[in-house]
Amino acid sequence: MKTPSKVYFIRHGIAENRADHVPDEKRQLTKEGIQKTRKVANRLHHLNIHFDLILTSPLLRAMQTADILQTAGLGHQIKESTSLVPNGDINNWLNWYQQWRQNGGHCLALVGHQPDQGNWAEILVWGEAKEGLLLKKAGVIGLVIPETGDPVGNSSLFWLTSPKLLL
Repeated sequence: MKTPSKVYFIRHGIAENRADHVPDEKRQLTKEGIQKTRKVANRLHHLNIHFDLILTSPLLRAMQTADILQTAGLGHQIKESTSLVPNGDINNWLNWYQQWRQNGGHCLALVGHQPDQGNWAEILVWGEAKEGLLLKKAGVIGLVIPETGDPVGNSSLFWLTSPKLLL
């Protein structure tokens, strides 16, 4: 019998400001962003959290965040997903997720962007995005996804933490 899976939505760390000379996909974590994200990752490690897979947006700041999570020992494998780019498609991700679960996946980190991360969590819990969950940079939302059936509107929120509480 399959057990419910856990999905952790993790927003990328503090990144460079938007500027005309830096394309959005090339914005990288700031020095402060790297330091705070490392502290959050180390705290998650001390809480014995481990991911079967770290799935990340291909944007540089998200990939850097995923690398920090991996370096802290939270997961061995990182994979990029275009579903996690800003305004990504949750339905594409849900199709991917069902396959991943069938192949034995249990605990997943999704590294991406706000407001998408908060909206996706709301869709999975309440069946619709209400734009009420604000995920701070390097913050974490944890959901339990049911083992069978449609996860949309049937998932449970078990964790919503700002990075300040993890530092």
